[in-house]
Amino acid sequence: MTLPTSEPILSDEPENLPPARRRQQRRTIVPPDRSEQARFLEELAHRVIPSADFFLFTLVCGLISAVALLFDAPALFVLAALVAPFMAPVSGLSLATVFGSARFLLQALGSLLMGGLLVTASGAAAGWLSSLLPRQSHLQALAHTHFTWADLFLLAVGAVLTTLMLARAPKQKPLIPSVALAYELYLPLAAAGFGLTSQQSGFWPDGLIVFAVHLALAALLGALTLALIGLRPRTLFGYTVGSTLVLAGLAAVVVISGFGTALSTQVAMPPPTPTLTPTITLTPSITPTPLPPTATLTPTKTLVPSRTPTLTFTPKPTPIYARIQAVGGDGAIIRQEPSTTSAYIRVVSNGMLVEVLPESTEAGATIWVRVRTTGEDPVEGWILRELLATAAPQPAE
Repeated sequence: MTLPTSEPILSDEPENLPPARRRQQRRTIVPPDRSEQARFLEELAHRVIPSADFFLFTLVCGLISAVALLFDAPALFVLAALVAPFMAPVSGLSLATVFGSARFLLQALGSLLMGGLLVTASGAAAGWLSSLLPRQSHLQALAHTHFTWADLFLLAVGAVLTTLMLARAPKQKPLIPSVALAYELYLPLAAAGFGLTSQQSGFWPDGLIVFAVHLALAALLGALTLALIGLRPRTLFGYTVGSTLVLAGLAAVVVISGFGTALSTQVAMPPPTPTLTPTITLTPSITPTPLPPTATLTPTKTLVPSRTPTLTFTPKPTPIYARIQAVGGDGAIIRQEPSTTSAYIRVVSNGMLVEVLPESTEAGATIWVRVRTTGEDPVEGWILRELLATAAPQPAE
């Protein structure tokens, strides 16, 4: 004889579970069952395999970035990131640590390489065309070839949200957070290609290194996000790839935080601003010349006073000032030497007042003048004469 139970035995079907259990299962991103996890990973892998649309929209993104580089237009850089495709290969690198598949890793890297070549080639075409257009300051390209904490924050948010949204809804593409990844990966590549064919020094190596570091950090953050939601590497190869990403991320943090100054050269770092250090120099002073004593009838010796030095004031020339006026740009670049290939010292915005020094030189069809910035931390360097407004003398203080 069997005794009736006080409560019915519930099955494991979702519709038969209590409401609290159903809510808990809905909040769980990764299925608890091993076979369901395999199907879940297979669905994710299918979603991050790029299609032909990925390369088509990557080319459109590169062309818009090229136009933005030519005219130094910040709005066009944002438009280029908006039309960029879903950065599926970046998520594929993170998934490769879970799968532990070398084939899957090489497939993601190959897709990124092809897309990166399209963007770099577009930037190189813009660099070649820049010699046919009026000179620009290219301040936006300069900003995309250096590390900043704001860019790293945007990259981190984009990588984490892209991975979370992809894992929560594998059938949908997280296009909105993917815009941040495209902005931080494709735009430095376009600036690097621009520097490869133009006369702007520093864009080519710096932009390429910024892209590589950003890619390593994005893949690392995506892999850590997958590990936090329950998807951990299953093979030794997955742990090896994850360890490589961790080392690359640590190296990036070391470079960005400033410890890279121990190296012989620095790349992709803001240029140091030279400061004028006053030096102590010895100046000859006027000393009284002793005279031989004069014999007198009295036994008392008298000293003849020496000549008292007088101060003379040398008139200083009236300084000449000019304002930065870069037509078609937001400012100008002060360089160490009178050449467009010389290293830059400081970027000055339009409307900033600078002192024009007497030195000037002519290089080809352009005239370079030596200027000194005003303010608490003045620097001296060379700038194109055409980027200065009409100079006007001001009385010296």
